[in-house]
This record gives sequence, C-alpha cells and structure tokens, in this order.
Amino acid sequence: MKILVVGSGGREHALVWKLAQSPHQPAIYCAPGNPGIAALATCVPIQADDVEQLAKFAKEERIDLTVVGPEVALAKGIVDLFEQQDLLIFGPRKAGAQIESSKSWAKQLMLDAGVPTAAYRVFTDLAQARDFILKETPPVVLKADGLAAGKGVVVAQSTEEALSALDDMMANQVFGQAGAQVVVEQYLTGPEATLLAFVDGTDYVLMVPAQDHKPVFDDNKGPNTGGMGTYSPVPDMTDDVIKQVETTIVQPILQELKQRGIHYKGVLYTGLMLTADGPYVIEFNARFGDPETQVVLPRLKTDLVDICLSIAQSPYEDQDVDQDQNTVQDQEKGTGNPKTPRLSELKIEWFDNAAVCVVITAAGYPGNYKKGDMIAGLAAVETARTVVFHAGTAWQDGAIVTNGGRVLGVTGFGETLQQAREQAYAAVHSIEFAGMHYRTDIGKKAMERSK
Repeated sequence: MKILVVGSGGREHALVWKLAQSPHQPAIYCAPGNPGIAALATCVPIQADDVEQLAKFAKEERIDLTVVGPEVALAKGIVDLFEQQDLLIFGPRKAGAQIESSKSWAKQLMLDAGVPTAAYRVFTDLAQARDFILKETPPVVLKADGLAAGKGVVVAQSTEEALSALDDMMANQVFGQAGAQVVVEQYLTGPEATLLAFVDGTDYVLMVPAQDHKPVFDDNKGPNTGGMGTYSPVPDMTDDVIKQVETTIVQPILQELKQRGIHYKGVLYTGLMLTADGPYVIEFNARFGDPETQVVLPRLKTDLVDICLSIAQSPYEDQDVDQDQNTVQDQEKGTGNPKTPRLSELKIEWFDNAAVCVVITAAGYPGNYKKGDMIAGLAAVETARTVVFHAGTAWQDGAIVTNGGRVLGVTGFGETLQQAREQAYAAVHSIEFAGMHYRTDIGKKAMERSK
C-alpha cells in the first residue's frame, strides 16, 4: 500500500508518524515534507498548494490513498480534483472546506443551523467597519475572513487596538486578500477547547478533546499564533459537556451541511469556548488541527489507515456504488485497497493516557523571524515517552536548521497530565537554537484543575 500525505508541518509529521505504525505497513510519501518526516517517509518536492502536480504524482506513482494536512490544499479543491481522476483521498471537497476558508460563510452556516456562536457583523467597507467598532464596547474580536495560517484573529482589548487591527487587515492587507472581508465578533469568555470528529458524510465519530494555547506568551499574553502548545485530555471537557457539544453543535452543523447539498467527509474541527451559558463555537476547521493532532493521534489506539480508508471509500449520496465490489477503485487504475468497514462499523478506541505538546518557535514569531539557525539536541530527546514533531525545519550543510516560525512540537506522554508535561518540558530543555522561544505554562492550569 502506498500513502501520500500532503503538507510539511508538525501536523503532517504526526500524521506520517501515526500512519507508519499501521499493520498495513504502508510505503509513505510526503509532499513536500521536512527533515523529521524524512525519517519515516519519502519526501517529494511538491508544494502543498500545487494540487495539479500532486494529482499527477499520485497518478504516476499509483498512490492508494492521499491524506491532506493543510487547509490551503482543501480550499483549492484538491479533493475534487483527485476524485475526478479516480484517486482515493481523505478530506472534504472545496464546498465543504468553506467552513474554514470563509469565516463569514461559516458564521451564516452556524446561524442557519442554530449553533451557539458569538454575535457578529461582516464588513467589506473599511469606513463602515470603523464606525461600527467606534460604537462597540471593547474587547472585540476581529477575524480576517479568509485563510491566514491561524494568525488572522485579533482579540482587541481597546478601541484603538481594534482600529489598528482593522487597518492592518483591510487597508494594509497584512493577510492579503484574506483580510478584504472582516468579521467583527462579540468577545466570549471561558476556557477554550477543541473537539475533532471523523466524518464520512453519513456518520461521525468524536475524537478525544484537546486544548490549544494561541497567544505567544505565558498567561495568554501577546498576539495570536497558529498554536503554542496543546494537551489532552481536557478536564473541562467532561462527558456531559462533550455530549452537549455533540447534540447542540456537531449534529446540527453536519445536518445543515447535508441540507445545503454538501456531503462532508474527512475531519471536522470544532474550536470551542466553554462559556457560563454553555459551549459556543469559536471556529470550524476542515482538517486536523495543528498542534492538536500532535496530542490527539498519539492517544488513538485504532489503526489510522483503516479509519482514513473507510472515510475516503464511503460513497457520496449521489454516487452509484456496487456494494459487492471488492475494491472501491478499479484494479486497472492502479489501486487495490480492500473494501474497509463503514465508519459506523469501525470500533475506534483510545488510550487512557495523557499527552502534552510544547511548541518551540523562532524569535520574533508570529512576526518577522530568522531562518537558518542550527538546532542541537534533537537526537537525545527521542524516547518512548517523548516524540519531537518537526514543523519548520530544513537541512543545511548536513545539519537541521530552523526554517519557519513554529519550528518544533515536543510531545510528552504519561499516565497523567503532570507526567506528560514533565516529559515534554524535560525534552524541550535539552533542545537548543539561537533565539528559541516557548511558553512555560502549557497544560499548567489543566493540571491544577485535574488535581
């Protein structure tokens, strides 16, 4: 079996790491990959947004299954393109990916589905947006409508900060066309949490919850990032809360997608604020989270290959599929995946342990940052209770160097959050590169609450 993973970050390293543990013993390719991924897979020099070349490679290499990591490929319609060429792929089509690629579309979807979310207004005119903000009492939340690599959200504590963020998005175009339209939201308070779900268009299975830390500095200070660390399980996400999220958010949103004729397959990421009035949706994503994947997948006991195959092979509602066929795709087209059980028939199990991931960034992130600094200490920290997921690294003169804002995600495992946290930080302290930065409080509050 041949599997292609699309992407080059810590999420994709975690996906490759988990897929490589499958009893199917797949040969894994990753485009474009990174030095950490290269230890487990063959890296292919094709960028994640070059969907035409990715399809060509998958066709020529007779790839049996493609798993998409980043949102940019989904937003460009990689799933639609692959399916048109009879290539098996895991992820939602372009229509479903709008749940992440357009904040305003997602907010309207939530409104129509009756899903609890913050009150909001959408603006395409800078002057109208400024007038609205001047009348609002801070704090307020501003979101660039399009994809902004997880950095297009500003929680403005003052009117001045809100106006400055608005100018950056709409006038200065710091997020490009993603900021041409801006969503201004009501500020919500409470613990945050993330709940991912496997979805095959008909059925869904919830994953174990995680909690991300977005601000760059300790105590949730500083600008938002793509994620500074995460942990699982989440003490605030009790069985009762999870059930509430399932019945008031996940089920209604999937039903609304169906009513719009969108057969959603892949992963549904639900970002939550656990308010005093119950769980509210902060955002939806159309793929595995980053860095949530780095703590969720290590807790997955069931074979990820079987899950991805089951979802990718599940037929669309308008698709005529012979239920007696042995394979979903024609053997002559280069694939031979045995038909796997439907998602509802798979027994998806989880390890009863804890995982904590601490993200190490380059100095200056999420603003301008330096590349090319040599990273020391990586070999010494890989143990049975610690794994280092590469996010922004590269090879240079035989050494691994920094090549992005978020450089590494160090995940520790343990029976408890405290043990997992100790493992993660012990490894972080053994890694060195010039200007490295990380938060020192990942999972700290959760650990205290779990006691």
